[in-house]
Amino acid sequence: MITAGQAPTPNMPRMTGPQVLLIEDDGKLALDVAEDLGVRDFVVTVVGTGPEGLERATSGNFDVLVVDRMLPGLDGLALIEQLRRQGSRTPVLVLSALSAVDDRISGLKAGGDDYLTKPFALAELAARLEALLRRPIEARESVLHVGPIVMDLIDGTVLRGNRLIELLPREFRLLEYLLRRPDCILTRDMLLEDVWHYRFIPQTNLVDVHIGKLRRKVDAPGEAPLIHSIRGAGFMLRISN
Repeated sequence: MITAGQAPTPNMPRMTGPQVLLIEDDGKLALDVAEDLGVRDFVVTVVGTGPEGLERATSGNFDVLVVDRMLPGLDGLALIEQLRRQGSRTPVLVLSALSAVDDRISGLKAGGDDYLTKPFALAELAARLEALLRRPIEARESVLHVGPIVMDLIDGTVLRGNRLIELLPREFRLLEYLLRRPDCILTRDMLLEDVWHYRFIPQTNLVDVHIGKLRRKVDAPGEAPLIHSIRGAGFMLRISN
């Protein structure tokens, strides 16, 4: 189904099928995409400018967005960045005629979840949207912002305020695990299973050693400590006061 007017809102009856907002200024391409997705049981709303796309994305109840990179009125990447700053976690697929690696990286770092270069096969676009919709919400984020910590999952950087924290790969994965579960007690067994992927729990101080190294990097002298040991239970990334 294709709509070009009112976007779905939380108070409106929801039509069947995933709700797609297509923000594309090429009218013929937009029509072709919308018709193809409609046949595949997507419900597509089409807009042609950046400002209108931002308004629709903000006010509507969409399952996935398809955003052209070059849009009149507001660049597609700037649109995505604004949505992410507003807290939107709706998955976004970026369409672009720019195919260089740096261009794809820019699209992902802006908050996009996938990047498709024009020209493309309509069937591939549909398959990519279906894949995005199958991903758990937490896996759709490219940047984690928890308390004073900002972790960029694409370029592998971690900031605490303006301070860059240099981490080894295992420390990065361990911190990511903690950031996704702030203010929760995490046992040693949980960390060994989910970060180290052990199928059995060995008698080891591996977790304690890595937590100690991570704490010294994350909690610099003079900074409020974030990583805490919980006696008899495990560890916690404490954000709340």
